[in-house]
Amino acid sequence: MLPLEGRSQSIFIVTTIFLGVSFIAVCLRCFVRIRLVKAFGWDDTLMVCAMLMNILFALCGITGSLYGMGQKLDTLIERGTMETAMFWWWLGQTSYVWTCALAKLSIASALLRLTVSKAHRLILWGVIGVTCIVGLVFWFMLTLQCQPVEFFWQRVRPYTDPKANVSGTCMKLDDIITIAYVYSITATLCDLTLGLLPIALVWNLQMNLRTKAALAGILGLGCIASAAVIIRIPFLHDYKDPDFLYATASISIWSNVEAGLGIAAGSLVTLRPLFRWFRDPTSMGGSKSKTKRTAGSMPLSSMNGVQSSTSNPQYWRPDLDREDHPTVITTIHTSNESDTSRTSSQEDLNPTNGGTFFQGVNVQKTFYVSEDQTS
Repeated sequence: MLPLEGRSQSIFIVTTIFLGVSFIAVCLRCFVRIRLVKAFGWDDTLMVCAMLMNILFALCGITGSLYGMGQKLDTLIERGTMETAMFWWWLGQTSYVWTCALAKLSIASALLRLTVSKAHRLILWGVIGVTCIVGLVFWFMLTLQCQPVEFFWQRVRPYTDPKANVSGTCMKLDDIITIAYVYSITATLCDLTLGLLPIALVWNLQMNLRTKAALAGILGLGCIASAAVIIRIPFLHDYKDPDFLYATASISIWSNVEAGLGIAAGSLVTLRPLFRWFRDPTSMGGSKSKTKRTAGSMPLSSMNGVQSSTSNPQYWRPDLDREDHPTVITTIHTSNESDTSRTSSQEDLNPTNGGTFFQGVNVQKTFYVSEDQTS
């Protein structure tokens, strides 16, 4: 291992910081979704997978910096760690692609749950499709740019061992840079789309402008990663620099920033229940007190399979007098009974086939008819 100094130290520090930030954000997200909200969805699963890939990506950056990523060529030749550093650089970049792609897919999946407009859904599915296709192309390019694959890091062996006999071929650097530019531009557009689309989602909601702006800002945090991608674009030409590990240090740094910001920002969107829980721990599943019914409200029976405890129409409508008005009372409740046990007064809104058991919703109607007596 080499001492941490210069660009190697920068890689180590930045990678460690953004690994910690993203890891804490995902842990808090899991706590909110599992413990408080109790609704762990596909977007959460994708973000956890992105975090696992980010851990691998960060470990590659941290280990690579200890073996010479960010160091000058002369130092690497002298210490004999260049081949090891090249291996960690290669493995890190291949895991970086999946880290960012999974984070984008998670954010897009979360927005899909909030979208009702067909046009918006098509846009989100377009982002998902482009992210998958471009990500796969870039990943294959990074992984298979040399044949055999190990030639990528073994090709530097003659620097430390002039007698080494290593053979293989690699893609032209101009082609690699072109694909990297296409990937970066596409990633930026996808990030901006995921960040700006929430503005359209909340624009027609019935709320004041301040609330709309706050909600759009929270949902749009996912586009923060695009800033790191834009900053990294001018450094892509460093792929052609003969002093590869030293010149590409900026690419490694900003790739870690992009991955960490994308995961952290995408997870912060889900943490609003956590702030409510901090203010009132009993508000998120900790309180067993009954909710008071406001004036004029019309309660439904509980959804636990138990019918409402009262059939008195004045319980539902205190403004009606049973003696003076004909009344129709509709009670909605669930049932765990089989089809054969239902009575004709129950109307199943979730029918099942045959005699299978079901968890459905039934409607029970009770009629009260007054008699009009005439002399």
